[in-house]
Amino acid sequence: MTDSPSPMKGLLIVDKPVGCSSMDVVRRVRRSAGGKHIKTGHAGTLDPLASGVLICCLGREATRLVESLMELAKVYQTTIDLSAFSTTDDLEGELQPVDVPQPPAEPQVHAVLGQFLGEIEQTPPAHSAVKIKGQPAYKMARRGEDVKLRPRIIRIDAIELLRYDWPELEIVVTCGRGTYIRSLARQIGAALGAGGHLTALRRTAVGPYTVDQAIHLDDVPDPLPAEVLLDAPERA
Repeated sequence: MTDSPSPMKGLLIVDKPVGCSSMDVVRRVRRSAGGKHIKTGHAGTLDPLASGVLICCLGREATRLVESLMELAKVYQTTIDLSAFSTTDDLEGELQPVDVPQPPAEPQVHAVLGQFLGEIEQTPPAHSAVKIKGQPAYKMARRGEDVKLRPRIIRIDAIELLRYDWPELEIVVTCGRGTYIRSLARQIGAALGAGGHLTALRRTAVGPYTVDQAIHLDDVPDPLPAEVLLDAPERA
């Protein structure tokens, strides 16, 4: 990010599509806002296979808020396939089918979901951006290196069951910073005596910023008019 005076300042709530990275979104927004001299960042990475709310911060005042915006609670809607684990905990990795002679009944699913509320221990996926000795874990994993990440404490505020039709489980998760929904899928599956990997993930809200007020990346105006930006809060 380059610090330079700019009339562009505020937040742009983007609905990130599947298939691009969060930095792809930042580069597109920065280009539409006027180029490299526009200081631009985002508040919370979404994997390429995930879609939904990505807060883009433009200008010096807004980019200073990135860390505090990342502390806001997030809401995700996700579909989990309980028939197999995956080396990446999603559809990108090699599937590892699990033999489940008797699929869990819905009351059991409800009971297991309740076990993950509050502060819980979670190990990030090997294919994640968590750094080991300065290197992103996913780069090491792609080279076939043994990746060992330390468990951390994360917070799950709520889990709502939307649909359960074996082997698919669709839930809405409200959580704190640092939560990996891919890891949660693995944890839920293991607790059910099954597999668990994500087949779909959509972030529907970050704090008060929701997908209803987001603009799809393909619809971001070029050039970007200042009036489409939301005012940056004094603090997130």
